[in-house]
Amino acid sequence: MSHAIFPCRHVLLAGLALVLAAAADPALAHHPMGGATPTTFWQGLLSGFGHPVLGLDHLAALIVVGLLASRVGTGWFLLPAAWIAAMGIGVVAHLVRTDLPGAEFLVAGSLVVIALVAVLRPAMPLAVTGLLFLVGGFAHGHALAETVAGAEPMPIGAYLIGLVVVQAAITTVVAFAARRFFAAGGDAPPAFRAVAGAMGAVGLVFLVVAVRGLA
Repeated sequence: MSHAIFPCRHVLLAGLALVLAAAADPALAHHPMGGATPTTFWQGLLSGFGHPVLGLDHLAALIVVGLLASRVGTGWFLLPAAWIAAMGIGVVAHLVRTDLPGAEFLVAGSLVVIALVAVLRPAMPLAVTGLLFLVGGFAHGHALAETVAGAEPMPIGAYLIGLVVVQAAITTVVAFAARRFFAAGGDAPPAFRAVAGAMGAVGLVFLVVAVRGLA
């Protein structure tokens, strides 16, 4: 039995735990500050670090971004960079009061789409995957900005720093771990697709909630 089977099982169990948590409470707290608007640099930084981790839909999306990046050879970092750049633009767009109709629907929907890509076509051309990441990153950034809407410039800047650092860290760690545990080259192994599918299931839970909210 391959030494990689056990780490893969642990990742799968973690993914299933995310699905169950999302199903139990899709509105699970996203905010380290308890929903309060940060007023200091350190509060903004803490909120930026914690928000993408505590929000299961955001965390699942970052895991899929890292998974897809792991299937790319030279230039793999362009995919996380595209996601993070679009995320930053989405944050700024929200703060300057650019409306995004059905934002929660787009956040969940983008997670489902990129998870499907990871399950069905993980070797899709870099440009196509990058375009999906630009759209998805923008939607997630727009939603993440709600935490600092109305805050002063200093905590907003700190929040952006936190968001960039934590998302870069998560996607990079996932990409390197996936390259280590999932065989590179050729078709993605079943365990890779299973992890991506678990993240997509998280997105489906949030998508159902978002659709109900639009109804």
